[in-house]
Formats: sequence, structure tokens, C-alpha cells
Amino acid sequence: MIIRKERPTDFQIVFSLIKEAFEHEPFSDGKEHFLVERLRQSDSFIPELSLIAEINEEIVGHILLSRLSIKNETDRFESLALAPVSVLPSHQRKGIGSLLIQEAHKRAKALGFRSIVLLGHEDYYPKFGYKVAETFGIDFPFDAPARNCMVLELVPDGLLHVKGTVEYPKAFFE
Repeated sequence: MIIRKERPTDFQIVFSLIKEAFEHEPFSDGKEHFLVERLRQSDSFIPELSLIAEINEEIVGHILLSRLSIKNETDRFESLALAPVSVLPSHQRKGIGSLLIQEAHKRAKALGFRSIVLLGHEDYYPKFGYKVAETFGIDFPFDAPARNCMVLELVPDGLLHVKGTVEYPKAFFE
């Protein structure tokens, strides 16, 4: 398996992959593939952080990290959103999602980012170092269980003195 940067020629395959990956997920709205399309057209899109996993030249997984802010009354802090990570159902539970997450973390850190925010499964993401956001004084702009609202410090103290509310790009709400 190789992990590489997504290319424009991959967009249609990735669209279908994401749709299929989330088709039967109980906590999904079934529209993650449209979210990725909107994010690609936004200022939040970072091409180097849209990655695919390939096995024998078949695209089997995708992950996207996009730019967002954490803001309070006086400050704004740059961070990233992990959304979504997708693996074809026929290739799930084989470690592909984990490898995509680890590689995305590595590349984001190399680009100088200090943290990542996500809304995700409380039993899955902590194994990658994600912690409940409210323990850092970080809130999400919608009603969701605190255990599912998480952050990751890509570098030591990456969230030191960062407190506020996550401000998602408008592409997340269109």
C-alpha cells in the first residue's frame, strides 16, 4: 500500500469511495462526499493534506485535513479539522484508516501545524493521541457529546494557551 497526495484526476473516484464508506454508518448524514467537494473549493483546502491510500493502483482510502480556527474574544488560533477519513467497506478493519491518520499527522506537523480538531468516535481516536477538547478549554459550535469532541496536539504544548470555540469553515455547513 502507498499513501500519496490526492490528484485532481482522483476526485471522482474519491467522491464514490467516500459515499460508499459512509453509506451505512449510523452517525453519518450520508453527505461527507459533498463536504469534501465543497472543502476542495474553499480557502480551507490544503492539497498536501488530502491523501489517498492505494493498493495495486486501486484507491481504497482517503483522508482530508482542512484549515480552521479556534477563537475567543481576543485571539484566533489556526488549527486543522480531520474530516473525513474514509475506507472502502471491503478494505475496512485492515489498518488503512490508521495508516492514513498517522501519515496525515506527520505531514501536518511537517507543514507547521500544531493541532487537529475532530468530531469522532470516542473509542477510536484516543489511540492516536486525541483527547476530549473541553479539557483544553475548547468548545465546539454545535451540540454534541463532549466525549466525541476531540483535539490532538501535534507538537508538545501545541494547545498551550489556546482556549475558545472551534470555528469551522462555512463549507461544513452549506
